[in-house]
Amino acid sequence: MADADAAAIRAEVGDWTRQHLNTYLRSGGAEGHVVDISSVGGHAMTTHCLIRCAGRKSGTPRVTPLIYGNVAGEIVIVASKGGADDHPQWYLNILDSETIDVQIATQAFEATWREPVDDERHSVWSYMTHLYPPYLAYQSSTTRHIPIVMLKTVRAIDVFRAHGEP
Repeated sequence: MADADAAAIRAEVGDWTRQHLNTYLRSGGAEGHVVDISSVGGHAMTTHCLIRCAGRKSGTPRVTPLIYGNVAGEIVIVASKGGADDHPQWYLNILDSETIDVQIATQAFEATWREPVDDERHSVWSYMTHLYPPYLAYQSSTTRHIPIVMLKTVRAIDVFRAHGEP
């Protein structure tokens, strides 16, 4: 793919992601939790969460919307970055944190995180590719092993707010 084409795709996805995040934040989670992403290979009723973690260099809190699943009471997110050869920044940021914040619809929590290994990882990966089939193509397009992160909620916190809101 030409660099200009790739840049155009990244810009379009970035715009959609920003709009999705703003909708989720402005509504306090009443909107943006379930989104139709069938036009990009997903399902009509795909669940999304928000994660918030501090930038490892800046310390500034960053909020990211992500597809999620639930396995045995743990929230599962995938660090796919669309099959890019490098990890997403949010994943690198959580590697430096013991806990992160997660919001699902209108409820938010502090959560610990872990990465499943071996048979558990295989099982969770299979589940997540059923929820969002493009993960299979993403993994095929890169040599990196796409990380899976499992979150266990610790305590309830206030829902996330849009920048500048109290």
